[in-house]
Amino acid sequence: MPSLARKLLICAAVDGLVIQPLATKGQRTSPPVQVKYGDATVSSLPRDQSLDTSKPNSSFEAFGIVGLFTVSRLSYLITITGRQQVAQVRGFPVYVVTDVALTPCTSRSEAESAIASTAAKLRRASAEKFDDDSDSESEVDAPSILGGDDAEDPGALSDREIPGNRDALEGGGERSSIAEDVIRRRGSYGRFAQRWFSRKGWMMDQKRNLGMSGVGIDQAGGSRGTAKNKNPDKELSKTVVQEKVDPPPAPTAGESLMPKLLRFAHIWLGTSRSFFFSYDLDITKSVAARSATAGISTLPLHQASDPTFFWNRNLLNPFRGSGDESLLLPVMQGFVGQRTFIVDRNPPQVDSQEDSMEMNDMSPPREVDAEFFPAERASVDLRSSEKKFVITVISRRSTRRAGLRYLRRGIDDNGYAANYVETEQLLSTSAWEPSSKIFSFVQVRGSIPLFFTQSPYSLKPIPVLQHSPVANFQAFKKHFEQMSKAYGSVQLVNLVEKHGVESIIGNEYEKAAKKYNEEKAEGSQPLAFEWFDFHSACRGMKFENVSLLLDILGRNIEKTGSTVERRGQIERRQSGVLRTNCMDCLDRTNVCQSSFGKFMLDQQLKEEGFDMSVQLDQENSWFNTLWADNGDAISKQYASTAAMKGDYTRTKKRDYRGMVNDLGLSLTRFYNGMVNDYFSQAAIDFFLGNVSYMVFDEFEATMMSKDPGVSMSKMREQAIETSQKIAIEDDKEDFIGGWTLLSPHTSDTIKALPFEEVVLLLTDTALYLCRFDWKLDKVSSFERVDLAHVVGIKVGTYITSTISPAEADESRNVGIVVTYEPGKFDIKRTNTRSLSSTSGQSDQPSSGKKDVLDGPAAVPAAVSGILNQGFLNAITGKPQAQPPRKVALKALHSKTAVSDARGVKRMTENEQINVIATEIERLVFLNQPLSGSEGSERKSIIEKGDIISLTEAKRSTGILEQWGHSIKKLVWA
Repeated sequence: MPSLARKLLICAAVDGLVIQPLATKGQRTSPPVQVKYGDATVSSLPRDQSLDTSKPNSSFEAFGIVGLFTVSRLSYLITITGRQQVAQVRGFPVYVVTDVALTPCTSRSEAESAIASTAAKLRRASAEKFDDDSDSESEVDAPSILGGDDAEDPGALSDREIPGNRDALEGGGERSSIAEDVIRRRGSYGRFAQRWFSRKGWMMDQKRNLGMSGVGIDQAGGSRGTAKNKNPDKELSKTVVQEKVDPPPAPTAGESLMPKLLRFAHIWLGTSRSFFFSYDLDITKSVAARSATAGISTLPLHQASDPTFFWNRNLLNPFRGSGDESLLLPVMQGFVGQRTFIVDRNPPQVDSQEDSMEMNDMSPPREVDAEFFPAERASVDLRSSEKKFVITVISRRSTRRAGLRYLRRGIDDNGYAANYVETEQLLSTSAWEPSSKIFSFVQVRGSIPLFFTQSPYSLKPIPVLQHSPVANFQAFKKHFEQMSKAYGSVQLVNLVEKHGVESIIGNEYEKAAKKYNEEKAEGSQPLAFEWFDFHSACRGMKFENVSLLLDILGRNIEKTGSTVERRGQIERRQSGVLRTNCMDCLDRTNVCQSSFGKFMLDQQLKEEGFDMSVQLDQENSWFNTLWADNGDAISKQYASTAAMKGDYTRTKKRDYRGMVNDLGLSLTRFYNGMVNDYFSQAAIDFFLGNVSYMVFDEFEATMMSKDPGVSMSKMREQAIETSQKIAIEDDKEDFIGGWTLLSPHTSDTIKALPFEEVVLLLTDTALYLCRFDWKLDKVSSFERVDLAHVVGIKVGTYITSTISPAEADESRNVGIVVTYEPGKFDIKRTNTRSLSSTSGQSDQPSSGKKDVLDGPAAVPAAVSGILNQGFLNAITGKPQAQPPRKVALKALHSKTAVSDARGVKRMTENEQINVIATEIERLVFLNQPLSGSEGSERKSIIEKGDIISLTEAKRSTGILEQWGHSIKKLVWA
């Protein structure tokens, strides 16, 4: 496998931003790469290219490249400037990203200014660096935990921390000037003195031995400093200003959101500590998956990595053609944590009563038990019956249907579920000897694989099922076919409530699983479905009742087993996987997954000759805190808060304090779901390449973003097909075409906000305007207009709002208005529980009676059929004259953030409207033949002109509407 660059030098040259990989031991210097100012094209430079870094703060060092992104005219390079080693797997270090730098590539002056700011910040952090929170100790002073020293990894001893250590140090306790002087010294005793004179002092070692969060080297989501630290978002705002990231004069649509996007990128990719990487190891694949692709181990890491868990794959695209693969560093979102523990084949018996587990559980905990086997005892200190093991938890969040809580629920058309996370629990010896076994136990979590949504504006929202049963089952089937191919048999563990609002989606899930088993292909394995109502079983804070679920699933877990590797060969492969879900797949799911992990750990150690039930340490705090940290990390990435019920996961105890804490977390999630998540979701989709930068134009207009995982083109095709079956019932009518457009929600109006997406059908004798329920895939109502009654067509600018640049663009906002004189064959039908029909386009409600008309006034076929015929308010005989009516239609934007990202080419808005208008006019002429007195030529009925001009739209956009949008933008953007 080609080696990756461990360190990079970033500086601004005349023509572009230069990235120079620094040579390390055993590596040949790679040629520098240049990111050109303006268009941000990446090219390779000569190997002997000299860089002028003599000026102060003219360059800075980075530990890798996250990627490069462009929004309209603005491009930014994202580099890793802070990292922390959190684990060592097979002798290779695994890091969490703790800070990133965003450097503009627009001009040399902006690049130099940003580089100087970043360099000064890193220099200050290095000068003021203390080990108060044990971050530095994790890489230098704890080789026993990592299984070896980190010195051979270049730059590991100079990893940069996020700012704030000094604040944390000064904020805790009082120090004498002598202590401060000793700590500030960089002499041989500096680190020793710091551990004794710092706020945390020598208790750090004791806490680490107990496996407490925030003190171990594998703490991925620990606190950074004290509560007195400044808000990281405010700190980043200052950084954005210092780096000159404000948009240029007269910014294009979407560029005004750039400061917010940069703040989000800095927090999301850096200070959130959610992204992990390794220079030598593919952490995107489990042990079993790596063995399946062992033949491609010589490939570069970016090619060998699983794209499902390769989060910066899209951001690295600009560098793929540079010819230097040493810059392509895969980054994974999720969690990596590691703990060491010691077990004894023949543990000493302190009390004869301890042979009874019941008596031991009832006895009060003793501190001596917790410290009996310190986590950092050297191997030479172990008795012959003792052995040191390392447990590593790696959670990999999927890039498919990635996003935030209420904005990404259920499943998409391709069978990918929201909040899908693969969690691997590794058990190995502390030195990872090839002759020893490596155990790998994999389980997954993911949203219920059906189309459903929940409103973020409720603390207990009702799940709303979407789309037809056929569409749901197709996606459901795809999901589990993919899972079966990857993992083998699948055991479903459904933790939602059997009663109340959650049962709506739970029942549908169970029905889909039964149908899947009934229709499964010959030779494929059925789905095992277990519905365990967690809230009911654990009511009254009795979370220990999760053991009831283990009693049910224990035998199945033992049967599927775990993957075992020794000497690089797979001796046994895990034959199935547990798929656990609740509504969010966070809190209840993590409690159960940790229980499954502990059950499997006990089985694996039993295979190695160790009985966990007789060990002196029955609290297993090293295991509990590891899984609690994992739950917090996944929860923060999906719901922006730590996991609820975390107190039980950490301590196996539940009390009122945990309930109060959960209430606070619930309120925080509620706020984030209403305010912060909409923009964050748009940004995540953009960085993953699911949408183009146009998503920010759309967000600025609506403060919302669409779901790229749902194919709107496919949905529109199905809507046209469904509408055709419902509305056109006369077999004599020839179907000409169908389109989806926007129309006022009220009939016979030009501007009646909000506009809704409708289906327009055209036959040889009529046009149909179908109002469609996109959530249920049903026609809610339709209007039929006889083409013989059409008297005019107007085509032109159709602007309904001017509060955003996209909505005020005259070239993209065009429409058509069809004017007709209503007659008896023009009908309106509404699909309700008591379906109704009216002719003559009257909007009066139906009386529920049926009238049968004879002779020339007979009811057309479109009025009868599968819909019940209601009262017709047209009187037989000569109809009364009615004023002309209008059908107003506006073209959908042909270029969207989703279509632009996928390279889809479509007709422009003007081209589409002109095609529709021309086709309607042609058919109108066929249905309105000329009389002999009118001659052989006829005038076009198409009129070119503004439907609603930009000037008129500005006048009609009220001040309240403008204020409302400004307030929304203030809150959401």
